[in-house]
Amino acid sequence: MRFLFVLILLAGTAIGFVYPWAMSNFSGHEIGAWRVYDQGRFRPVTVTLKAGDAPVRVLVDLTAKAERIVSQQRTVLTLTAATAGRTVLASTLQFNHADNPRQVSPQLPDKIFRDEAGVIETVSPGTYLFTAGPGDADDIPIRAVDLILRSGAGEIDQRARPVGYGLMAVGLIGFLLTLAFGGRRPENPNSKPPPPRWGRGSST
Repeated sequence: MRFLFVLILLAGTAIGFVYPWAMSNFSGHEIGAWRVYDQGRFRPVTVTLKAGDAPVRVLVDLTAKAERIVSQQRTVLTLTAATAGRTVLASTLQFNHADNPRQVSPQLPDKIFRDEAGVIETVSPGTYLFTAGPGDADDIPIRAVDLILRSGAGEIDQRARPVGYGLMAVGLIGFLLTLAFGGRRPENPNSKPPPPRWGRGSST
């Protein structure tokens, strides 16, 4: 049973964490990356997209001098995308779930945190204006912000994380219960020598 609960825990980890992370970072191919914040200033960027690029996943990398982002449900950044005078994406970014940031360099304390701004499902050929801006979490030591676009990105099944978390909980609780109540195997009564016999007929 213990091995079964370990398998359930591993399956939950794969569904709840590995699958969404892989879909966000590796599905489709990268169109390009653009710096939208540097040296204390935000700047809009214009990107030309084709109909064949759809769906386009919009990712944001935030470089900060911090071990982790603690925004306490506040908005760290905002991002909008517009084409032909029409807004096709508007997102607020908190970076709360970026638990494993990338390190810029072993010699620098800066870390890179990634968050997803959303997916542009349908792309009309033309230029798209991406505009990043500050949120209300003004105590984050931001160094740089980069916009990353991925073409042909697969859609993450929204049921994956709840199912994965549920399996992880079942696997972990079951594993701990087997440790607590598994006990030792009962001893074989035949493994002990028979008690000495006294009285008539004994060898003593």
